[in-house]
Amino acid sequence: MHTKCQNEIEQQQALIIQLQKDLVEKNKRISELSGLLDKYQSVFNQSQSLSTPVTAIKGQIQPQQTKERPLGSNDVVFGFGGNDQQHLHDPTVQTRKRGIGISAEPQNEDEIQSKELKSYPKSEDVRKLIKGAILENDFMNHIASSQLSQLVDCMYSIKFTADEMIITEGDYGSLVYVLGDGKLEISKDGRKLRVLDRPTVLGELAVLYNCTRTASVKAITNGTLWAIDRTSFQTILMRDHLQKHNDYITFLKSVPTFSNLPDSTISKLADQLNEVTYRPNEYIIRQGARGDNFYIIADGRVKVTIYPTTENGAIDRTKEPQFVRTLGRGDWFGEKALTGDNLRTANIIATEDEGVTCLALDLESYKLLIADLAALKRRYSQEKPQETTIEEYKPEFKNLKLQDLKIMSTLGSGGFGRVELVSIGSDKTKTYALKKMRKQHIIETKQEEHVINERNIMLHTDCDFIVRLCKTFRDNKYVYLLLEVCLGGELWSLLKDKYFFTEQATQFYMACVVEALDYLHRKNIVYRDLKPENIMLDTQGYCKLTDLGFAKQLPYGAKTWTFCGTPEYMAPEVILNKGHDIAVDHWSLGVLLFELLTGLPPFESPDTMRTYGIILKGIDAVNFPTRMSKNAQSLVKKLCRENPTERYGIGKEGLREIERHVWFEGFDWVGLRKRVLKAPYERQVTSQSDLRHFDEYPEETEEPEDEISGWDESF
Repeated sequence: MHTKCQNEIEQQQALIIQLQKDLVEKNKRISELSGLLDKYQSVFNQSQSLSTPVTAIKGQIQPQQTKERPLGSNDVVFGFGGNDQQHLHDPTVQTRKRGIGISAEPQNEDEIQSKELKSYPKSEDVRKLIKGAILENDFMNHIASSQLSQLVDCMYSIKFTADEMIITEGDYGSLVYVLGDGKLEISKDGRKLRVLDRPTVLGELAVLYNCTRTASVKAITNGTLWAIDRTSFQTILMRDHLQKHNDYITFLKSVPTFSNLPDSTISKLADQLNEVTYRPNEYIIRQGARGDNFYIIADGRVKVTIYPTTENGAIDRTKEPQFVRTLGRGDWFGEKALTGDNLRTANIIATEDEGVTCLALDLESYKLLIADLAALKRRYSQEKPQETTIEEYKPEFKNLKLQDLKIMSTLGSGGFGRVELVSIGSDKTKTYALKKMRKQHIIETKQEEHVINERNIMLHTDCDFIVRLCKTFRDNKYVYLLLEVCLGGELWSLLKDKYFFTEQATQFYMACVVEALDYLHRKNIVYRDLKPENIMLDTQGYCKLTDLGFAKQLPYGAKTWTFCGTPEYMAPEVILNKGHDIAVDHWSLGVLLFELLTGLPPFESPDTMRTYGIILKGIDAVNFPTRMSKNAQSLVKKLCRENPTERYGIGKEGLREIERHVWFEGFDWVGLRKRVLKAPYERQVTSQSDLRHFDEYPEETEEPEDEISGWDESF
């Protein structure tokens, strides 16, 4: 009897194992079909209107019109609820959809500063109503009080009547609204979601970039909306940040300790200042105490008092302190702390009639920054690569013409155009990738600057971990980039097949990316679109960064303002329009590490605005899976610091600092650079036209319109 039961149990276990295998295979097939669906949607959507200022011109990405898959009952919003163990250990769980690179119109600082903003009068009750709604919104409640007041000033009223359509799902919009009074119905795909009858923010995604509305809003009753357009919204935020930054620089330059520092260093110091507010009569510094903070008064006043001392020099607190003077805006105190003398020699107290706001700089940040900036400037000037174009050291491309190229197959397709596999004439022993971008689409999406940046940066790039540009061409319909081809396909595709990588495999891929970013950062180039989709594999299995469409070379110490990237990988300062620099790539590097180890990024949601909200909550709000090692978690958290100046590898050594992190302990960096280290997965091909690691694409059927404005003369 016992033996019979045992046999039945074993048979049942064998059946369960077989069913599990069948389930895995079926879900694998579903994943493959889902990929094909994404691909054909991308091709189909090329025939739709391209007349929107939003772009998806990045290599092999889906056009912006692609709708996101609704969150199903078995989906996991990783890091924020759900069973992370199920996601990590059950290969039937689907990975995220292909990331879409998005970009607003490039920001011009001069245009922003010269733009006139119009204010609209409002009662104090209306102002409170609008402010309250904004502060309750997960995205907009991060706006500074000075910015909030200006936003309220610039919002204007829109009256609506019952049954009127306020927002139509799928339309493009540039306005964000606050419901003042009345009642609205929200619906999606014809399904009623909820009714709004209190002050609420609507359509906030429109203030970041021009995108399609994700839901419809219909009026149930008469009422009032308050609105502001994207350009005005971004102008207010950018001006405020620039004004504050310039004020900080002016304050710092007035201090003798900093007066002889170069402007670029002063600018970096300004980024380190923290605003601290003190109540009336609150002590900021106490005589005799020790402290390592230096302060500049930004607003308000303080009084300085000193206790008398005894004959032996001790502070006599039995007597009243003597008033010395009052300090106001632009004055500073505590500067001796920056020289190592941390004993306070006076009391500094906020005045009785008002509080005071100070800008604080601590000794550790000051010392590290001054030392790091000196080292960075030396490295930047000494190690900056020679500015030679690829044509100069690749003579075989110098006289190459577009007509010499023969299209063999398609590697990728998207809203921007296509990437074709090409040969030079009939020689199929060596192939290339030809990225062709519709000029009319580039003009309509206002992406000329990004495309020109991509060309110029790649022409001066010579790195084994970045796809090389061989030649550029243009005609009346397209601009072309002739690129080194990587027949191993995307790291994204490999990740989808494997669901997630081991730590050893992830070390290899991360190291390749670190090498690529370090090369760019040494030239002060910010990449801005790191993700598995933009990492190609050669046939040896080595990674190469591709698609530099969002890359930009910055002056030393400067920032850039354009909202661009892929939502799940965006740093907080990009979302909040605070200005950003190479530190955004450090943030993205932490996100990439998390995704390679788990299959999903830490900040992920089917709703883009919710994704941004999750990002703004920070990495400390993320639940890390137990299978991720503590050392890997440590590196992710160090890279994804909210303050850009605190991110790992942002100091004097740059990303080279990451090599010494304990998670990389034992990794063969020398072998990687010499390309003798074996990759986790080789991507075998039988010939230079073997596309087994790529999807199939239908032939191009539509021909774009001519565009002859001449913006692309450099091509």
